Amino acid sequence: MFDSVRDDLRATLDEIRAAGLHKPERVIGTPQSATVEVTQGGRPGEVLNFCANNYLGLADHPEVIAAAHTALDRWGYGMASVRFICGTQEVHKELEARLSAFLGQEDTILYSSCFDANGGVFETLLGAEDAVISDALNHASIIDGIRLSKARRFRYANRDLADLETQLKEATAGGARRKLIVTDGVFSMDGYVAPLAEICDLADRYDAMVMVDDSHAVGFVGPSGRGTPELHGVMDRVDIITGTLGKALGGASGGYVAARAEIVALLRQRSRPYLFSNTLAPVIAAASLKVIDLLESADDLRVRLAENTALFRSRMTEAGFDILPGDHAIAPVMIGDAAEAGRMAELLLEHGVYVIAFSYPVVPQGKARIRVQLSAAHSTEDVNRAVDAFIAARAELAG
Repeated sequence: MFDSVRDDLRATLDEIRAAGLHKPERVIGTPQSATVEVTQGGRPGEVLNFCANNYLGLADHPEVIAAAHTALDRWGYGMASVRFICGTQEVHKELEARLSAFLGQEDTILYSSCFDANGGVFETLLGAEDAVISDALNHASIIDGIRLSKARRFRYANRDLADLETQLKEATAGGARRKLIVTDGVFSMDGYVAPLAEICDLADRYDAMVMVDDSHAVGFVGPSGRGTPELHGVMDRVDIITGTLGKALGGASGGYVAARAEIVALLRQRSRPYLFSNTLAPVIAAASLKVIDLLESADDLRVRLAENTALFRSRMTEAGFDILPGDHAIAPVMIGDAAEAGRMAELLLEHGVYVIAFSYPVVPQGKARIRVQLSAAHSTEDVNRAVDAFIAARAELAG
């Protein structure tokens, strides 16, 4: 049987390569950091890393690593169970409480990933008599999570409040019992921030709940790093926050839903990714507690990240590059043509800067880009070297 399947799969893989959409995996031989050593899949040697979600530089932070070592001795390697059987340790409950307090929510439930968290919300809370109203550029995990539910689905144009209101009116006219607006806090391909204050105003007007996936914000966006609800002053008006421990909060893995107490209580009873997936490794839970300690004790990492972001964006703009507007650490350098974006990324690697080109279908046709992600771990010299590499690569392309 597989012989015929093999031919079909090979043909599909050939089509992916021919379309320029193949995603090779470069291998690095060092910890995740501002610089990494590429060992396979590109120019060998140490390069500046400008494509990781390591916004605060905590993936190899010595205090986080030390907390992880201590946790291995105290709590062991893994739980070998799900939460309701014998997979709940004190460290998991402590992390849930700390996240709830940090995010200003009543309770929190941990998942193996934010993909699982988003996959476990909609099916649990919404039935066929309900409606979910989703931003058109929401993360794939939100889209897949919505597909698992029987709720009526409405989609509004990215950050378009007029279109959101139109969809809310339609859902209301259709007799929806519950209405849930869901949006990314920060849209990962553009670095744009959702207009949460206005979204919450519409939610109040049409008696809807609000859910935010704040994966690209928690830890560094907002006055104290509590994310886009804090940035917009709506921490008490957002009903559900999903997020990850795998980006700014240490960069390992794991996700969470922080929400109203009744929502979290129901998720513990009915959310399938929670009930049927192994518990988050205790070492990650303990290290995440150290991360929260660091975030609450000082703002030096957030300040450094903001400075690096401002420097990169200003220098690239002065050099004539097309950078999508904003002040987020995601700084997309717009190229347009997919092949040109891919070639520029290759040239940048040769110049010692590791970035990735994104093209259709990840982004719209003709909107190919290089998504640069700044980190607090980068020095001023690192940022200037990256800009200089972009200028040199552009000259070679024009060549």
